[in-house]
Amino acid sequence: MYLTIRKCTAVVVFAFVASVSVAQDPGPKAKSATETSSTKPFRILTNGQRITIQSNKNISNLIVWTASGDRFVEQNNVQAPSYNFVIPSKEKYVFMMLQLEGGKRYTEKIGVR
Repeated sequence: MYLTIRKCTAVVVFAFVASVSVAQDPGPKAKSATETSSTKPFRILTNGQRITIQSNKNISNLIVWTASGDRFVEQNNVQAPSYNFVIPSKEKYVFMMLQLEGGKRYTEKIGVR
């Protein structure tokens, strides 16, 4: 009788310890939807092959390149709240790196029809 109680107690204690202990660190907690969807201080407007970038702050640097890695816009010290350019005709999407006043950098993938 006592042997059965000991075995049951040992099984319950083992199950409790196994369920409470964590073998690996769960990592950073998932961010909520409000934390991940931060508003960016700029807008990208498309009109055919023409792209316009409008910002709340002055644009410091702008680099735009194709999927194959060819840069076709590289502007330093723009110092204007908006900038526009035309995408080469065969490209379906391009990548953009935008640096605003204060040094904050943003990257975007821009799709074009």
